[in-house]
Amino acid sequence: MFIPHFEAMPKPDSPKIEKPLSVSEAKALQKQDAILSAALTLFAERGFHGTAVPDVAGLAKVGAGTIYRYFDSKEALVNGVFQQAKALLRDELLQDFDPQGDVREAFRLFWQRLTGFARRHPLEFRFLELQDHVPYLNDESRQLELQLLLPIHLFCQYARDQGIARDMNAGTLMAMIWGAVVGLFKAEHLGYLPAVTDDILFHAEQTCWDMFCRVPNPLPLHPAQPI
Repeated sequence: MFIPHFEAMPKPDSPKIEKPLSVSEAKALQKQDAILSAALTLFAERGFHGTAVPDVAGLAKVGAGTIYRYFDSKEALVNGVFQQAKALLRDELLQDFDPQGDVREAFRLFWQRLTGFARRHPLEFRFLELQDHVPYLNDESRQLELQLLLPIHLFCQYARDQGIARDMNAGTLMAMIWGAVVGLFKAEHLGYLPAVTDDILFHAEQTCWDMFCRVPNPLPLHPAQPI
């Protein structure tokens, strides 16, 4: 597995006083946000290839040429959407996450934060998890992907090495649990489930924990505490 090299963070400089945005700068940011929001909606429902730039412009209520003032191409636009959504998921999923801490607690946090993200941000979740982004991701997007997946991979590896998780490749363990969450919310979106309720998520977590573990229920199940 490729592990990126991260340079040491430089010491922060003295706090800088940021100048307030001008009216034109504020309007430009609002327009960019409108474009990204429209693109997210369409990419999540139609996919990259099924979405045309003029459709994004129409939903954002801007001219098609305006989009190219902010994004050089449709590939640049979809990377902008990807980076915004992936950074949001990374920040929500990994806050105070210790990949080498208590395994059951880390599993609970991962499960509840990922399912919580899927509930709070359904468009971002569908966009990130139900499409193949690889062909158009740029270096910045790939780096964000690694920042998100590496701690989860390390957690699965640690749980296996501690004799708690099954003796399987860490990437396989991660894919099994992540895929279970994706499958639940995809079934809800497609109407195969009326709703992914708290009760469904509670029992699904127990089932996935049993699947994750080397032996059945080696540790107690935490009570449902949606995050």
